[in-house]
Amino acid sequence: MTDIKTAVVTGSSSGIGLGIAKGLASAGMNVVMNGIEPPGEVEAARKALETQHGIRAVYSRANMMTPEGPKELIAFAEESFGRVDVLVNNAGIQFVSPIEDFPDDKWQAIINLNLSAAFYTTKTAVSGMKARGWGRIINIASAHGLVASPFKSAYVAAKHGILGLTKTAALEAAEHGVTVNAICPGYVWTPLVEKQIPDTAKARGMTEEQVKRDVLLAAQPTKQFATVDEMADLAVFLCSDGAKSITGAALPVDGGWTAH
Repeated sequence: MTDIKTAVVTGSSSGIGLGIAKGLASAGMNVVMNGIEPPGEVEAARKALETQHGIRAVYSRANMMTPEGPKELIAFAEESFGRVDVLVNNAGIQFVSPIEDFPDDKWQAIINLNLSAAFYTTKTAVSGMKARGWGRIINIASAHGLVASPFKSAYVAAKHGILGLTKTAALEAAEHGVTVNAICPGYVWTPLVEKQIPDTAKARGMTEEQVKRDVLLAAQPTKQFATVDEMADLAVFLCSDGAKSITGAALPVDGGWTAH
């Protein structure tokens, strides 16, 4: 039987998720990508994982917003590779509004994707991990899983929930060789963040550098964005034998934001 491990990364067609998929592929794992884009739009990235790292990569558009989608994704991974060894719950969305004006549908969508999807993937994948005596579940939470900001009630609630789910799953899996941890990024330099800067600068009458330092990085003492590669490196480490005693942890990668 092959010793090559299989990693499932939700929301991995771009940004942090794609970076983590690349990191796990570079560590020699087969990768199951997931996103909302048509397969043709993801094909270049999928093919690059295979050609650059000598592994197999497949892509699923399973809808993480529904209870059935996460189960479909794990089933697809097991059909493709026979097992799921590493699960990275990364898919997420954001919406900003005062609580009294927060749309009900936006609340439910954020809870569904940012929290419930991680529950359903974990529920579906963890039995196999326990049976094999090895597994890694990594939830991409946020600094907002540890502290709050105004106007982000659904996101903050979901990310706090992810940390509770992480701890509970870690306790249940602890005697089976399965670790469950959460990475809590602050602001990470991604194409999505980069695109927001010119509009924010125009709206606030600021330079783009002022937006970066005084708006986006106001809470990060380092005044530097974390990088996608840092998230990937930490995920790879959490999959290593050196991290086998780390479980139930919330690991900030936030430039000191939550040290306040």
